Order: sequence, then C-alpha cells, then structure tokens
Amino acid sequence: MRWPKTGYILWFLGVSTTVIISDLFTKNWMLELIFAPARQIVVAPFFNLTPVWNSGISFGLFQDTPLVGKLMIPILAVLVVLWLFFSLYELSRLQRFAAGLIAGGAIGNVIDRLRFERVVDFIDLHIGAYHWPAFNLADSAIFMGVVFWVIAAIVTTQPKGE
Repeated sequence: MRWPKTGYILWFLGVSTTVIISDLFTKNWMLELIFAPARQIVVAPFFNLTPVWNSGISFGLFQDTPLVGKLMIPILAVLVVLWLFFSLYELSRLQRFAAGLIAGGAIGNVIDRLRFERVVDFIDLHIGAYHWPAFNLADSAIFMGVVFWVIAAIVTTQPKGE
C-alpha cells in the first residue's frame, strides 16, 4: 500500500463528501416529510416516497440479525473505504471517481447506523404491484460507483498511476 497523491486524495474526498452531505440532507428532509408522521407520497405512477427503516443490509437481508447491521456492516464499510483510499494510486480516473461514490455512499449509510441503528430508505420504485426494495441516495451512489468501476475496468487503457 502507498499513500496516494494529494490530487487523488482531494478528488476522492470531494466526491465522497458531496455524496455524504447530499445523502444526509435528503435523509433529514425525508425524516421530516414522510417519517414523522409516517406517510407515503406518490410522485409518479412508478415512483413513491415511502418511509422504510432498514436494519439489515441490501434488500433488507439479515434484518433479524442485529449484530450484522450494528457491527459487521459498519466495520466492513470502513475497511472498504480504507482499501479504496489506499488503492487510489493504482486506479484510473473513472475508477477514482467510482471509489469516491462508493466510499461516500458507504459512509452515509454507516452514519445512519450510528445515529439510528438502521438505515433511512425512502425511494420506492415500482411497476404496478412489483416494488424494488426501497433505497436512498447513498445506495444509489454505491450502485453508480460499482457501474462506473465495471465500465472503467472494461474500457480503460490508461496506465496505472497516471
């Protein structure tokens, strides 16, 4: 492991901080808008704002195992963020951007776990009665980060440590 260049660190911190602040803002807004009192807002025929407390991990898995959500996921998230940070010098530009998205999303959800012992989810996409599990901005950042990472891995021909 090597310490990344200052420019890489600033880029990583800028992207991840933007995600964290945006995630906290939207979650706090939704806590006031739809969580207290609990209500659903229909935005479009396929999109609702729905209050969901997620004590598990992705798609609500392991909700009945509190140790996973309270301890294992935050520790794993911190380890992933550290790995991403110390890998910055090896990554392409697009992968560094993706790393910032992933880190920001992971930290945003860890903040929820520290504040509430569960994650604030509220984006409810559906087709008729078939609903995708509710998610939030941090989840979206992680997903988009993974998509960009995969695209970069497939198409990037830049040398490492550019």
